[in-house]
Amino acid sequence: MKYLKNSNCVIYGIFMFFLSANLSAQEASISVSQDLKFEQILTEKRKINATITSNDRYKIQIFSGDSETAKKNLSDFRKDNKIIDGTIVFNTPNYKVWVGNFKTRIEAERNLSEVLKKYPKALLIKPSK
Repeated sequence: MKYLKNSNCVIYGIFMFFLSANLSAQEASISVSQDLKFEQILTEKRKINATITSNDRYKIQIFSGDSETAKKNLSDFRKDNKIIDGTIVFNTPNYKVWVGNFKTRIEAERNLSEVLKKYPKALLIKPSK
């Protein structure tokens, strides 16, 4: 009886071996054809992404309050400072005027000392997301 069980296992093993020998995985080759305009668009996107403000930058907040005064402060700042860019950010319930986009804290502090002469309530911030 033991011999029959072992021989059945051997037969099943041989059968499975021949059955699996006929099986094969799928083979395919992929070729990608890319339009030249795609590479140009991708290059432009990389340039734009490089100019987007990231969270590791420092800014100077020159005002926090109502909308009209924020707009006035931003326009006054832009008249005096052509190089440093500014924006208004709404953070309930106040409108904040943020200027600059400084990579290092030292650079931001240098500019803060100049901004404090006209905007004494200005402060250095590092915005989060």
